[in-house]
Amino acid sequence: MREALLWEAEGERVHCLLCPHDCRIAPDKTGVCGVRENRGGRLVPLTYGLVSAAAVDPIEKKPVFHFRPGTRAFSLGSVGCTMHCAHCQNWQISRSKPGDGELSMLTPNDAVRLALENGCEGIAFTYNEPVIWVEYVLDVSLAARAAGLYTVMVTNGYITEAGLDTIGEVIDVWRVDVKAFDDRTYHTLCKVRSVQPVLEMAVRARQVWNMHVEVVTNIIPTINDDDDTLHGIAAWIARELGPDTPWHITRFFPYVELSHLPPTPIPTLERAVAIGAEEGLHFVFLGNVDEPGGEDTRCPSCGATAIEREGHAVLSMSLDGGSCAHCGRPLGVRT
Repeated sequence: MREALLWEAEGERVHCLLCPHDCRIAPDKTGVCGVRENRGGRLVPLTYGLVSAAAVDPIEKKPVFHFRPGTRAFSLGSVGCTMHCAHCQNWQISRSKPGDGELSMLTPNDAVRLALENGCEGIAFTYNEPVIWVEYVLDVSLAARAAGLYTVMVTNGYITEAGLDTIGEVIDVWRVDVKAFDDRTYHTLCKVRSVQPVLEMAVRARQVWNMHVEVVTNIIPTINDDDDTLHGIAAWIARELGPDTPWHITRFFPYVELSHLPPTPIPTLERAVAIGAEEGLHFVFLGNVDEPGGEDTRCPSCGATAIEREGHAVLSMSLDGGSCAHCGRPLGVRT
């Protein structure tokens, strides 16, 4: 088994430097993620190459709307996570350990080969938290770059600067969840200390590594649906990532510890979209609900529909490069 990246020895313990949990791991134990183990005084990644799920998805399913729209990504996931979200929809794998179920081995070269054989233009690391898979992400991404494929991280964003910089040169898209806007809610909802690393690394991904960044907020009744939270997230996106940054508003459905809550009311989602516009965001999308036009990209200057979508399908595009074909206004779409 290979040695992990980003750690240092501290006596019998190993100090993992990958995420802000800052785990000091005792012999034969794992960190909070459950997949990075102190084995004989070395940190080893237990899930390197072990895949729990693989699929060919439209990139819009991630959701990513303004990077290579209409293309397909070979999507890969494993097990484990840095967060323990009370509403996790993929809890069966995010809360699993390497020995809990049947996992398939897929080498980096095999991942790229399967992506190409299935007509995919990119590879997406998704389903569980890909940060904890960093060694595999790096190796697959290097092979993907050599083969002309793009790369996408579908992430909770809980990573250190050193962790982000390890993969910064080989990741094209940072699709990050911003689940709330204060430390107390993040601690209650996700079992982490602070939202700040998520925000800071999203900015670093954009400004230092020129990744394409899109943000998702799953609106949960009584948890993060208040106006202060929504205004805070929207204003931060506009100020720190730019007003053309897509913000995806998605509907909560009852899961695990929050199964007692109702699905998010549609008017709450619509209010969040309006708040995004009030804070100066040009592209606020209403996801996973059947609202006509809620997922379309409209030009902020002339109002023309530049990309028409239905579900995860692109129905039509009216683009000139990444600009509106009608008036020429740049839309921030990377084609």
